Amino acid sequence: MIQKLLIANRGEIACRIIRTAREMGIATVAVYSDADAKALHVRSADEAVHIGPSPAAESYLVGEKIIAAAKETGAEAIHPGYGFLSENAEFAEAVQDAGLIWVGAPPSSIRAMGLKDAAKKLMREAGVPVTPGYDGDDQSADRLKQEADAIGYPVLIKAVAGGGGKGMRKVDAEGDFLSALESCRREAKASFGNDDVILEKWITSPRHIEVQVFGDSHGNVVHLFERDCSLQRRHQKVIEEAPAPGMDEATREEICTAAVRAGKAVDYEGAGTIEFIADASEGLRADRIFFMEMNTRLQVEHPVTEEITGVDLVEWQLRVAGGEAIPLKQDELSIDGWAIEARLYAEDPSSGFLPSTGALDWLDLGVEGRIETGVEEGDEISPFYDPMIAKLVAWGEDRDDALDLLVEMAETTEVWPVRTNAAFVANALSDNDFVAERLDTGFIAAKGDALIPSDKPDDAVLRGAARIAMVANDDQPQDLAGFRLNRSPRHAVALSHRGEVKTVELDDTPFEPSLTGFAEGTRIVVFDNGSAFGFDTETRDSGAATAGDGAILAPMPGKVIAVDVAEGDAVTAGQRLMVLEAMKMEHALTAPFDGTVTDLAAATGGQVQVDAVLCVVEPSAD
Repeated sequence: MIQKLLIANRGEIACRIIRTAREMGIATVAVYSDADAKALHVRSADEAVHIGPSPAAESYLVGEKIIAAAKETGAEAIHPGYGFLSENAEFAEAVQDAGLIWVGAPPSSIRAMGLKDAAKKLMREAGVPVTPGYDGDDQSADRLKQEADAIGYPVLIKAVAGGGGKGMRKVDAEGDFLSALESCRREAKASFGNDDVILEKWITSPRHIEVQVFGDSHGNVVHLFERDCSLQRRHQKVIEEAPAPGMDEATREEICTAAVRAGKAVDYEGAGTIEFIADASEGLRADRIFFMEMNTRLQVEHPVTEEITGVDLVEWQLRVAGGEAIPLKQDELSIDGWAIEARLYAEDPSSGFLPSTGALDWLDLGVEGRIETGVEEGDEISPFYDPMIAKLVAWGEDRDDALDLLVEMAETTEVWPVRTNAAFVANALSDNDFVAERLDTGFIAAKGDALIPSDKPDDAVLRGAARIAMVANDDQPQDLAGFRLNRSPRHAVALSHRGEVKTVELDDTPFEPSLTGFAEGTRIVVFDNGSAFGFDTETRDSGAATAGDGAILAPMPGKVIAVDVAEGDAVTAGQRLMVLEAMKMEHALTAPFDGTVTDLAAATGGQVQVDAVLCVVEPSAD
């Protein structure tokens, strides 16, 4: 048994691994960058070692520093979590060469599955069904075009070293192929240093079905059934569930048996996932489910598998890495109930899903279900790493029970001032088509703005904010669920939201039970079904509060790197006013209509918080 473990990762997965290690009596070592000096995973571990500056390329991706930290602390093993170095065969070999235990897939397995073309050939030889397409060595544009024509359009171009949606292009017509190929190769070369591609037949009603497999050094490979990860936004998973909706026993047996063959074909050890693409145009059928790729690591969505099988996959990883056999045989594994997971991200759906960073001044994820997180109230969402706040996981006797619980978890999530996708997730889970199991990978894109919550408070939220303001001014308790303000005559409260003032008249109408909130100084915050709305009870001196839609607000915390206008300047609709830098990206803020710039509060080099009024554009007189 491993006695001391270093976790070469951060955030929620590091906390997840630490929890299981502690239950097993294994001491833990965390590593951290400058940005993570006070992070939860650092506070949770028995020891912690600083490994460099905030950028991952200078800390979490520097294998030498991580191995040195293990040596320094006497750790026997390194667990890479997911992301970062988890599927880096060279790092895995370096760990083993240093005399340490690598809690992950063998380097040979990582290499075998690292390139999509080689992996497909290997799977075909192992009798695993693969998507019709081309993965040959001839990478000339003419040959690829010839193969695409033979496959038939639409066709999918995929970089052999791609991932996360990069290096991928759908081509609908023959005349578009060569330009799409050039674009795909250019992106693949820049992202992965490899511009080779494969071609696949485009699946018209695709479902993303994956199978959890597990192998050991004794030659055993088992599966722990399937997950459905079809709800994705821009090729990034948002909601995952196990088992897969609409999966019958015969099809499950076929796909899971194929996944085990895939694992055995590469002498797999540890936790891995075989990802399949299913043509669900006529439901899930074994003859229409094709191998896509293998992830040679633990997956973000592994909790749903744990919930339906009762297995701790991290514990299995640690035992198998220590030389033990898999704890259970295939016939000892079964499905119990249903589990669904949603990824809670720090992002603003109403602003194009822009990442939202900064301090978590208020964080309440409730007490229901399973919460996997790497932050606590008062921590920060850093611009340097993935903006996931938590994973919300619900289990139920059946899909409806799990779904109801997860909707409740999303709707009662309270985060401020960082924006989240909680209300967006709740809307997706509550959508009639999702409830009815009518889903595919294009679900979110097809729904469009229908799933995006409004960023404008409705009358109930405004009344709630006004009541909180009045109670706060009277120094009364602020637990307002079901609160009734018994006053007469009517009272009015002026509230400013994103630069727009509304006067709310109050009577003795009950406070909406679904609303919660708090007051802090002149700021009122109301939570409503996963959304958060901030109000000011004092008019801003800048005059922005009366400017209506002409108030230019910071969409996220960031740094002003350019100001193109001065007070009094006449501007036209769409004209750039200034540029904000956040999350390593530049965001141009433009004039909403023709008008004149007033109340300019932004200066080059200045740091701003979300919703700060940067200037006002007063509309031109008609």
